[in-house]
Amino acid sequence: MNAPAHASAPVAQRLRLRYARGGRLRFASHRDFQRVFERAIRRASLPMAYSQGFNPHPRISYAGAAPTGAASEAEYLEIGLTVPCDPDKVMAALNLALPTDMQVLDIVEGRTAGFAERLEASTWQLALPEVDSAVAAAAVADLLAAERVEVERLTKDGKRTLDARAAIVSLRVEDLVRPTRTDPCAILDLVVRNGSPSVRPDDVLAALRKAGDLVPPVTPRATRLAQGPLLAAGGVADPLGPDRFEVAAEV
Repeated sequence: MNAPAHASAPVAQRLRLRYARGGRLRFASHRDFQRVFERAIRRASLPMAYSQGFNPHPRISYAGAAPTGAASEAEYLEIGLTVPCDPDKVMAALNLALPTDMQVLDIVEGRTAGFAERLEASTWQLALPEVDSAVAAAAVADLLAAERVEVERLTKDGKRTLDARAAIVSLRVEDLVRPTRTDPCAILDLVVRNGSPSVRPDDVLAALRKAGDLVPPVTPRATRLAQGPLLAAGGVADPLGPDRFEVAAEV
């Protein structure tokens, strides 16, 4: 693909986006997401800045992408534009160009440094169909009581051992009243530290199996609800907050 004429212009504005992915797109790889988003940028006719060299690429930085198979309401990326644009208009244009299973939820102008470093932790919701909440709660208690629970993950460099327990900030079973449902479905609320590599929901499920003998009969569903700075109380803050503060301070 040849870059447009304005591609050689310097970056005049950086926009940081929070977007959601779900439906069939949760099974797409990160490379597939890159292609989908770059196609949407072209359809939206945004004045994108491009890298230099023989094969220029749009100035897009992805941060803290969710693993394949997980839905998310808190994915983040940053784009560089050669002409300043209204963030709300950019969001509207992108959402018209994106598939229905992917949507931009929030957008701010990037005015601070160290954005990727602010993605310290994630909040996840894990749905375990056909698992009774009391059974799940017993397994959660066993996991949290352990000092260390090692699990293995297959990576491109071979098997790697991770301490899933060390990454868990909090883990609890939701107490839900579902009068219209008779089949059990345990819902777990998880806050986990992001790392390198990050402990993923499937790693926590493997730790529950190892520490608490919890083996869900149906594939669990994982949804990331938030991602950002880890608060002292154990929650996760809005990583776009510092950029909003800078705008308010200027006003």
